[in-house]
Amino acid sequence: MQITILMPCLNEAETLANCIENARLGLKRVDLEGEILIADNGSTDDSVGIAQRFGARVIHVEQMGYGSALRGGIAAARGDWIIMADADESYDFSKIEAFVEKFREGYDLVMGCRLPAGGGTITSGAMAWKNRWIGNPILSFIGRLFFECSVHDFHCGLRGFTKSAYEKMALKTTGMEFASEMVISATLKSLKIAEVPITLHPDARSRPPHLKPWRDGWRHLRFMLVYSPRWLFLVPGLLLVTVGGASGCVLAITPVHLGSVVLDTGTLAVACMFVIIGNQLMAFALFTKVFAIAGGLLPQDQNFAKIFRLFSLEKGICLGLVVLTVGFCLLLRSFWIWRAAHYGTLPYADNMRRLIPVMTLLVAGIQIIFSSFFMSVLGLKTALWQPPRLPEQTGWKHKL
Repeated sequence: MQITILMPCLNEAETLANCIENARLGLKRVDLEGEILIADNGSTDDSVGIAQRFGARVIHVEQMGYGSALRGGIAAARGDWIIMADADESYDFSKIEAFVEKFREGYDLVMGCRLPAGGGTITSGAMAWKNRWIGNPILSFIGRLFFECSVHDFHCGLRGFTKSAYEKMALKTTGMEFASEMVISATLKSLKIAEVPITLHPDARSRPPHLKPWRDGWRHLRFMLVYSPRWLFLVPGLLLVTVGGASGCVLAITPVHLGSVVLDTGTLAVACMFVIIGNQLMAFALFTKVFAIAGGLLPQDQNFAKIFRLFSLEKGICLGLVVLTVGFCLLLRSFWIWRAAHYGTLPYADNMRRLIPVMTLLVAGIQIIFSSFFMSVLGLKTALWQPPRLPEQTGWKHKL
């Protein structure tokens, strides 16, 4: 059997029959041996009976959730190629020729595109304005930016993939994030991805859709952020350290006058706070990357592995001690100035201009030292610490 048309189902009695008939027509048009598979996720209406009467194969998925229904259906699919979409008549199963053509060209994941940017069409009333003009374009742009993926419509429900590619993706989510995870995982694993324009039709059901735009949109965004430590932690951290460090160095020497605005010790405190927060965010980026690779959430990254091998607990401790030493030296200087004033009251602005950078350096040094210890603990559970093993390296002495 070459192809499976898969529909997750939860109380779709109003539209399921038409979807099955369209799917049957689609199989006839591409002239392939295939099946129509309904993954029922606990329907309480006559969905199961309708599917059976119209000749579809039905499996029951007990674990609730959009992703769970799809995972159960994919596991039971008999086809080498799988095309999936919702059973609400918003997608036309009779027009699957473009997907089959891409499969024949060797693509692993074939995404439908509803958005005009990718050649797709959204008919009147088919998509709420907030989804069409805000949610989908923004989330798809973030997905392309974070993961360097060319897909225009990250969350299109009509998509196809080979069963072998699905096994390589090793997807883990069970909710609405399943759609995002599939594209992200396929991109990270360098699978061949194609996109074909499709038309989105209005949902033919009389009841509200299962999709909750704001809640599910946030879940997709949250998932993409978690899968991209670089954009969640590293980029904001570098930005904060750069801006805070540059402005702090200037303000530690002299106030800055911008017309009638004076930037002085208050701004210096904010700049130093940026440095501390940014330093911690960059550490979080490293922690998350190591943990995600060790847990199989992200693939091995050779560039990161090279950087990781250059790092060691001892180097981190040395760097932290250098920062601490500079901080202590500046603290002693401040103490010496106070002593010269016979431990009396010092000019507030000048005193703060000395003490705020001192405390920032001391805190940053401690952060670096203990972050290095934590990185060493994470490194114990990964292969990132290990240098490349040469073929001729055999015997116990090479393992020491």
